[in-house]
Amino acid sequence: MSKTKRLLAGPYLLWMIAFIVIPLVMIAVYGFTDKTGAFTWENVTAMARPEHLKALWLSLKLAFLCTLVCLLLAYPLALILKAGGVKKGSFVVMIFILPMWMNFLLRTYAWLNLLDDGGILCTILEKLGLAEFSIVGTNTAIVLGMVYNFLPFMVLPLYNVMSKIDDNVINAAKDLGANGFQVLWRIILPLSFPGIVSGITMVFVPSMTTFVISDLLGARKIMLIGNIIEQEFSTAANWNLGSGLSLVLMVFILISMAVLNHYDKNGEGTSF
Repeated sequence: MSKTKRLLAGPYLLWMIAFIVIPLVMIAVYGFTDKTGAFTWENVTAMARPEHLKALWLSLKLAFLCTLVCLLLAYPLALILKAGGVKKGSFVVMIFILPMWMNFLLRTYAWLNLLDDGGILCTILEKLGLAEFSIVGTNTAIVLGMVYNFLPFMVLPLYNVMSKIDDNVINAAKDLGANGFQVLWRIILPLSFPGIVSGITMVFVPSMTTFVISDLLGARKIMLIGNIIEQEFSTAANWNLGSGLSLVLMVFILISMAVLNHYDKNGEGTSF
């Protein structure tokens, strides 16, 4: 049986080596070498440059704001889904999964058409005789795009954990005199903590490293650390510097994954 499992795992291992391990090794090699191939720390320490630190700080700030908004929206929604007895395979849950089947770039372009000058929203406001506004090219537009794209990654882990909470535990707390707030604070919140950690990790990491959303909805005016890295690879053709900055950014990802593994050891928030 173990031999059969090893044979079945063979294609997956080959895929991991070819498309995960080897690219990571290449990033490490480029990150710690210069254009001549000599070893250097300059590509990694380049994160300390003022322009890179500014972009990193803005990325962290917007990622934190996006994660907070997603949590504030997703937690009550997950509570409503649990209270309504919505099953995992129901149509309501599919509504949240359905946007994830659409291309990420198309979803972002849709928001650009909504928020841009002369877009759908501005046209509706003009027809209604209301004041027009333009938020494309601002931090607000970027956060809106992040929240829309990454909200399902917060809702699903929370709902997955809450659906496993036994109703008898909640009823027992109410029988003992606990009010609604006490049930939420002392029963549901602690039991749903793995889903909170999982959702925060799954939203914070991609929102901190994104460059497509900030490129489109930021109108190329706002530079996040993801935009700088992308430009080093595509525009400047400086793979060494881009790889070095990516290695620094990878530290934040590893820290997030370590926190997730610590607080969600059983994978309750990641299995759906």
